[in-house]
Amino acid sequence: MNLSISALILLILLFFITSAIGVVTGSNSLITVPVMFQFGIDPKVAVATNMFGLTFMAIGATIPFLRQGAIDTKRVSPLILLTVAGSAIGALLVGFISDKTMPIIVSVSMIVVCVFTLIKRDAGVAKTETVSRNSLIITYILTFLLGIYGGLYSGGYVTMLTASFVAFFGMTFTESVASTKIINVFSSLIATIIFMWQGLVDYKLGVILAVTMFVAAYAGANIVTKLNDVWLKRIFLLTVLILAIKTIMDFRF
Repeated sequence: MNLSISALILLILLFFITSAIGVVTGSNSLITVPVMFQFGIDPKVAVATNMFGLTFMAIGATIPFLRQGAIDTKRVSPLILLTVAGSAIGALLVGFISDKTMPIIVSVSMIVVCVFTLIKRDAGVAKTETVSRNSLIITYILTFLLGIYGGLYSGGYVTMLTASFVAFFGMTFTESVASTKIINVFSSLIATIIFMWQGLVDYKLGVILAVTMFVAAYAGANIVTKLNDVWLKRIFLLTVLILAIKTIMDFRF
């Protein structure tokens, strides 16, 4: 797909901004993928190329958190395995299905996230030392199911995963944001490998976007590591609410 210089510059700026902010909020793909559609990029190629870039974004965002020791790799390891399995299934489904109800499902889910977090004031701010067996099972199930969605489209995936870890896994926002970054490395990578195998990735555009997203996410993550959980919660809620409303307004029945 050959884009004009102006279109390419616009995409680079958009991907840079969303990647920097998306370190906290996720949901980059709810903005970037539809914009790629507007530039005439084939939907499947847009999803695949965006996923290629997301892999590098996730790597760039993970590095500062690893340096800060914000990721409990032992606790996150089972979630990574579930994510890899789910994302592989989701990526394989891209070539066969196209579900127009996805945006509305994501929007409703994000609004539920906002309501839950507002009602439960300590969610994401106060750390839960012990997690019940039922909450642990729910976390594992949601991680697997969201992994499928993440491999299929990714729009809102990290957002819902972040909220799930806060709600059921007893993580603070800092821990959840950090953990979802390393998980997203594996989610995006396995999906990207399958997309590459299917011949859906536009490498010329993908490399440009990958570099842009890596730099933006690395810079964004360095800023996030300096913020406390209260501010992360505020940023998360405000952005998620805006994205949820935007997605509902864009939805066509």
